[in-house]
Amino acid sequence: MFEEYLYEAVRDLLRAHAINGYAANILAPHVARTSLQMNHLYEDLGFKSRSEMGRFMSRNFPTLAAQKPKEKLWKKFLYDSIGAVAPACITCNDQATCFTCMLSEMSA
Repeated sequence: MFEEYLYEAVRDLLRAHAINGYAANILAPHVARTSLQMNHLYEDLGFKSRSEMGRFMSRNFPTLAAQKPKEKLWKKFLYDSIGAVAPACITCNDQATCFTCMLSEMSA
């Protein structure tokens, strides 16, 4: 199943950058599975903001967080890193830059 491949690829990416065993074995699989859902990753993970999620990722996956461009959303960054498009992004008309959602939120 393609979703299982995506899950494993994101999980393995996160594990490679995990700060400890808890991040590798508990958080990485949780973030990877959640990344398959259809909303923004920070929302599906229960964070109040992208900034909160960024702090979580920096604490638990610091070397990966250091590689993420500031203007790129986490889900987009994770899937770009594995050479895939997130299931939620398949119908998006702004895959190349991934700013439409952020701009609509900022103007709301």
